[in-house]
Amino acid sequence: MTPATARPPGRPRVGIDAAVFAATLATVHELGYAGATMDRVAAAAGVAKTTLYRRWESKGVLIVDCLLDALGPVPLEGSDRVELLSSAIRWTAARIAEPGVAGAFAGVFVDAVSDPALRQVLATRFQAPYLTALRSVLDEPDDRILLLVDVVVGTLLHRAGITGAPMVDADVDALTAMVLHQFAAPGGTAAR
Repeated sequence: MTPATARPPGRPRVGIDAAVFAATLATVHELGYAGATMDRVAAAAGVAKTTLYRRWESKGVLIVDCLLDALGPVPLEGSDRVELLSSAIRWTAARIAEPGVAGAFAGVFVDAVSDPALRQVLATRFQAPYLTALRSVLDEPDDRILLLVDVVVGTLLHRAGITGAPMVDADVDALTAMVLHQFAAPGGTAAR
């Protein structure tokens, strides 16, 4: 083999993140957040633990990137505010219902309570892009956008934590109706 065609030793970098993210969610789904250690995730992904630590300095940071990958950008679609909010809530409920996602969400939030550095990562890398996207289409102040996210995500995660199952469609409909009552009109001037 000539130096021009030589490949560096080790596993090709392409696909490692995808393999790690899939292994992370599968491990969280199977063993819970606490059981999804970096050792177990590395083994499930077929990579060395050092590979994980070269990319993510902690389990919390890995989980944040894993959730960003699993969720992607929120699809803000609809011809009016009601359609936009309804589709965003249903999309959020569907993503949180995917195997491992609720456990990863809840676990990293709990870790962040006592870890200011992880809280900063959550605020800047995870939450900020979603808040910015919602703010741009809803034209609401930051505190109202944060309340919207808190109510929707908090309710969905609470249900998953209490029942071990995602919220059923009828309850997602009820949650959507409650949120729309407060947020369907700009500034919280709900129709009565």
